[in-house]
Amino acid sequence: MRRRLWVLIAALPVLLLVGDVVFWRFAEARLQTGFQSWLAQRRDAGWKTGSGPVASGGWPLAATLTVPGLTLQGGDPDIPGGVGWSADRLVLRLDLWHPTELDIVLEGEQRLRFSALPDIPCSADRLEATVPLRADEGPHEIDLQVRNLRAILPDDAGASTTLTIGLLQAHVGLATSTDPAAAFSISAEAIGLPQAIRWALGPTLSSFTFDGSLNGRPPLGHGLTEAATAWRDGGGSLEVRHLTLGWGPLGLTASATMALDDQLQPMGAGTSHVVGYAATLDALSSKGVLTRSAATAAKAVLSLLAGTPDDSDTSDVEVPFTLQYRTLSMRQVPLVRLPELDWPAQ
Repeated sequence: MRRRLWVLIAALPVLLLVGDVVFWRFAEARLQTGFQSWLAQRRDAGWKTGSGPVASGGWPLAATLTVPGLTLQGGDPDIPGGVGWSADRLVLRLDLWHPTELDIVLEGEQRLRFSALPDIPCSADRLEATVPLRADEGPHEIDLQVRNLRAILPDDAGASTTLTIGLLQAHVGLATSTDPAAAFSISAEAIGLPQAIRWALGPTLSSFTFDGSLNGRPPLGHGLTEAATAWRDGGGSLEVRHLTLGWGPLGLTASATMALDDQLQPMGAGTSHVVGYAATLDALSSKGVLTRSAATAAKAVLSLLAGTPDDSDTSDVEVPFTLQYRTLSMRQVPLVRLPELDWPAQ
């Protein structure tokens, strides 16, 4: 009996090693099959794809697939002129302890291009997405985490300017046949805005969160304008359950329901809690975003709603707002007229 016990103990590492090798082989084959199937689906949808030689690895604790020089190009007519994307390296990973979660890691530099516009190079210290795997159907949700994102944006003068984000986290629940709403939540910290623009409230957003859902599914295979029209006519809307923003003197919390009007311009209504409205309105007026009369009227109305005088140090108020005919109004007081969305011709 004791001898059998010692044989089992001695055999246990061998059994674990064999099991680990079997898992690695199975997971590696699953990654290869899934990646090639994804590429085939993209090509069937009219996209052009390319990459360098794919390499397997990760043993003993994970199975990984490293794809160098991955490129994707397509998307027209849903995206007018199409979109192009490339990455130095794509790493797909299935962990031994979490075999039902696919980790997607992008390493090195990426380049994004819309239509004939210049490329947008970007990189990050960490850019990783996690996708729960389902045996019977495609993924329903995606979690994204990005640290120290740097994107170089072209400006109107042909030069370039940089957008940085210290931390970005996002969760997206994809629309399904039984639930056409796509839910999402986004949070970001330490956002450095492009320096080429003189921002009225300063070049840095301390924080931004957005929690909401997109109701209604735009039809694919159509032009952007046609898809937006069909989405609007089908009752499509954007539900903003919770939005927060910290930007210079402004602290904002809001919720709203947005849609498109008969001219395909944004419209909607909601409520907001505003902290620091007096200093914010002064800054917007001094930079020409608001006229002096509009800022003065807004301060007067907000002071009345808050129950504090105009010159009080306390500027904290809850107020409803509307967006109609491109005009953002607060308690029927027009604040600013937004630029028109210029939709591409059919």
